[in-house]
Amino acid sequence: MSIGDTSIAAPGPAPRAAPRATAGRQDAAERAAWLFHPLVDFLCLGGGSLIVMTLLLTMEPSRELMIGVAATALLLANVLNHPHFANSYQIFYRNFRRKLLGPDYGPVLRLRYFVAGLLVPAALIGFFAVSLQRGDARMLGLGGNLMLFLVGWHYVKQGYGMLIVDSVLKRRFFAPHEKKILLANAYACWILYWLLANWLVSEHALQGLTYYSFAVPAGLVYAAMAAAGATGAAALAVLARKCAKEGAKAPINGVVAYLVTLYLWVLFGRLDPLLLLLVPAFHSLQYLVVVWRFQLNYESSRADAAERPGEGRLARFAPPTAALRFAAFVTIGVALGYVGFWGAPQWLASLVPYDQDVFGASLYLFVFWIFINVHHYFLDNVMWRRENPDTGRYLFAHG
Repeated sequence: MSIGDTSIAAPGPAPRAAPRATAGRQDAAERAAWLFHPLVDFLCLGGGSLIVMTLLLTMEPSRELMIGVAATALLLANVLNHPHFANSYQIFYRNFRRKLLGPDYGPVLRLRYFVAGLLVPAALIGFFAVSLQRGDARMLGLGGNLMLFLVGWHYVKQGYGMLIVDSVLKRRFFAPHEKKILLANAYACWILYWLLANWLVSEHALQGLTYYSFAVPAGLVYAAMAAAGATGAAALAVLARKCAKEGAKAPINGVVAYLVTLYLWVLFGRLDPLLLLLVPAFHSLQYLVVVWRFQLNYESSRADAAERPGEGRLARFAPPTAALRFAAFVTIGVALGYVGFWGAPQWLASLVPYDQDVFGASLYLFVFWIFINVHHYFLDNVMWRRENPDTGRYLFAHG
């Protein structure tokens, strides 16, 4: 998620009102300062992973612990990680024709929707088709390194975006020069992560197919370390000043999200196999808490949101239409996640044979996983932009 430059104007002074009305507005303002609740936001945006990963680092990495963490990671992948990809498709392609042609979206944003929604998937399909037609496993394996490259970019932009979202919700905005420092540190951590991944390991395996790293000079890695250290010190200074200035009103959950994402997940967490297993689930939870707030606000804004299905006295016991639609959105996301990551590739493997001596036993799983991951990053880069009217309309307005 890259909501990095989102900017919402602070409200002006409120007119005089009766004490009860004033108290009501204050309660509403306090609720609007959170995505859901102070504790929920803390746990989902990064605090929960900080607690769990700290506990794991203090434990003996026994075989039983590894098996337990691996089983937990597999479960979380199906209920958190895979659905979070599906939810991005559900939101991005909803009313897609209007997003391409409608007056609510500027020409540049409409072009971004066209590129991410149509050109990128076409290019990915063409890449996979050429790789398979040529029988070139190494070429296909480069898609794995592309995913590795974009994973780091996606993670750090999402961590930065969570900080900005929390600051906007609390009306404690960062100055433009502060945003530049925070973004510079995010990008420095991303580049260092990718360079280290290529420098330390020459071959990786994903779903039985090897993908290869690039040769990275040691001097380039050391330069990236220096850049990450320098920008990190500057970013910490910005965050420390913000917290000292704002006190209890500072975007603490956003600060935790930023630091945990860049350092615990992207850099240090990927060096420990136990932490690496759980990082995707925590990343997805961080994403879902924003997506679910967005979707709840979207459903609450619809004209029939408060209506209840049914007739007569029993209708009062039925959930409102908005709640039912949100439940359907979550359920469809889980189902689509299963289809995209497991069902469709396994079904395709049963229908279309290929040379397993060249591509391994899990070719279609590899292709689908790479496609969805890479495409997801392009979708997010359009959906969560400052100039996208849906961001301000549904993310920052509590129903």
